[in-house]
Amino acid sequence: MFETRSLQRGGRPSSSEPSRSEELQRLGKQPLLRAHRLIVTSREIDDAELRLKRQGAVFFQIGSAGQEVVQAAAARCLRAGKDWVYPYYRDRTLALALGVTVRDMLRQSMAKATDPSSGGRQMPCHYGSDRLRIVSQSSPTGSQFLQAVGTAEAGLLARRLPDGRDVCDVEEGELVYVSGGDGSTSEGEFFEALNLALLRRLPVLFVIEDNGYAISVPVEEQTAGGSISGLVGGFPGLHVEETDGLDFLASYAAFQRATAWCRGGHGPALVHARVVRLCSHSDSDNDLAYRPAAEKKADDALDPLPAFERMLIDAGIAAEEELAEIRRNVREEVVEACGEVAAEPDPDPSSATRYLFNPRIVVTAETPPEEGGPLISMVDAINGTLRAEMEINPRILLFGEDVADVSRLCHLGEVEGKGGVFKVTHGLQKKFGGDRVFNTPLAEASIVGRAVGLAVRGFIPVIEIQFVDFIWPAMNQIRSELCLMRWRSDNHFSCPVVIRAAAGGYVRGGAIYHSQSVETIFCRCPGIHVVMPSSASDAAGLLRTAMRCGDPVLFLEHKHLYRQSYARSPDPGPEHVIPLGRARTARRGEDITLVTYGALVEKSLRAAEELAAERIEIEVIDLRSLRPYDWEAIRDSVARTGRLVVASEESLAFGFGSEIVARAAGELFEYLDAPVERVGSLETHVAYSPVLERATLPQVDDLIRVLRKTARY
Repeated sequence: MFETRSLQRGGRPSSSEPSRSEELQRLGKQPLLRAHRLIVTSREIDDAELRLKRQGAVFFQIGSAGQEVVQAAAARCLRAGKDWVYPYYRDRTLALALGVTVRDMLRQSMAKATDPSSGGRQMPCHYGSDRLRIVSQSSPTGSQFLQAVGTAEAGLLARRLPDGRDVCDVEEGELVYVSGGDGSTSEGEFFEALNLALLRRLPVLFVIEDNGYAISVPVEEQTAGGSISGLVGGFPGLHVEETDGLDFLASYAAFQRATAWCRGGHGPALVHARVVRLCSHSDSDNDLAYRPAAEKKADDALDPLPAFERMLIDAGIAAEEELAEIRRNVREEVVEACGEVAAEPDPDPSSATRYLFNPRIVVTAETPPEEGGPLISMVDAINGTLRAEMEINPRILLFGEDVADVSRLCHLGEVEGKGGVFKVTHGLQKKFGGDRVFNTPLAEASIVGRAVGLAVRGFIPVIEIQFVDFIWPAMNQIRSELCLMRWRSDNHFSCPVVIRAAAGGYVRGGAIYHSQSVETIFCRCPGIHVVMPSSASDAAGLLRTAMRCGDPVLFLEHKHLYRQSYARSPDPGPEHVIPLGRARTARRGEDITLVTYGALVEKSLRAAEELAAERIEIEVIDLRSLRPYDWEAIRDSVARTGRLVVASEESLAFGFGSEIVARAAGELFEYLDAPVERVGSLETHVAYSPVLERATLPQVDDLIRVLRKTARY
């Protein structure tokens, strides 16, 4: 079922409906004057920021003039601090209505340390408040829609799970408001979010403020038919409202219907509000370069602020002098706030890296594995660790493509169960149920974005990307959202998400899209930890730490090691943890330090044993953790051996080994008795042919050759 209402600009109700004057009288004078004050305040801050920009006190300005009225109407239908809000950068009036102050907005635009949204880290109009449930906003358009769906899903799960309300607070009838411009609806993540919200019947209110332009690109070049409400009007279960966003009463009525739909448990709604953009996209844009002057003039004539004031005067709600007094008071307030905020301190330079990660280190020491346990494979270790942690921590959720035993829960007791393409998660849904372990659509951005939204409300999503080779559709959600949430919000929000992904080659037949090594790309993303265990025991210890550390972790599972006998370890027990950034000395030696990780650990040990026959003793350092990595272990070993070789499954060019080698050249030069060498794959892709795969990836013989060369230097 769906409902569409189309109201054109200047539309009037039929004679059977209450007159506009009657509707205004019913709303009451004080609420309408408050709406007027919000609109005026938003406009005044826009103007103040432009003045401050010319003075060099503000470094970027993006205005919301022309879009204030629809936001004031929307705010009347929201419950500040109870509903969750994902605004976009033109939502100044909405943010003011929800409780963001004039000074706080100016603190952000002037990049002050006192900025409560980000501590001076975010551009203006990127709001965030844990108190007001406004989730820290980012600049990529459209990425917020998926996160809003995850946040709404958190409320659903909190009601359904036995311990759900211990995870996050749930308000009766709560909804999640998420907005964007018309350009943001061109992003695939917008449609993925609609699909997810409809699949789960989630109370998500999608709001599109259509000002006709995405910077310089008009809406007819963005959206088929020129109307997003027309495009999605046939989505089953989606309540759709199209409204004149310049008309307060029409907008308010649309939001009343849409919010009632969401709060009534019917699922998501979409409000498509047609507005105008009275300014250029930002202060760095000149819209006269792409908009005819006549079009600009026509839009200026539709300015909703004077129209709102005329409406109040004509209906007898307020006199012109009363509204003029409000404008004077607001202007004085904004001017005073500008002066006060300008005197506040700038951020301390030493704080630039603060809150990249959880300031509280949860795991500080490695607990020794229990003795006498049965030998287990890496698959067993990961499965068992997930099971043990989920038993004691109701916050943990497990989802991804094919991770559940079944999707149709009615068959759960009839079939063996899937549990992942490698059966790593087999049996976990049977143990914990379909609300904690579930399959997702085949959409990697959805998996990660959804996890972000769940994590900001207290859940710990452990998500699976089936093969790391397919992670790229989620890269925006990982790099721009997951990694940045704690830092950009100045520690007010965090995203403790664990991304499990099968990685690496040596699998025969894996080919281009099932055999790559990509860890360096993610090590270059500040805000996420990257680990890759080489044994069952280390997999258990690192995974347990990943779920407890409070930060995003990319947990790379080398698929070649899943069931290899040499990767088996005695079951380390339910308390085994390994601190992030702590390497393991896999073999002692005095002649050469060999630093490696993943599948190359076993190959390095084989090479070391062969060279031992030549009386060349290799010390093998298994990094285990790549970001952070254990520089102290490398330094201490090289200080004894005087020689260093770094082996990685990635290509030599721009690979992880290059980081170690570059740092060694600068910091370990005094210890080195030979040039630092690297071993890696060819600078190409892993092919389907086993012959080509073997030629591409580093082998034991390659290690021996380079180690022998280093020993003889």
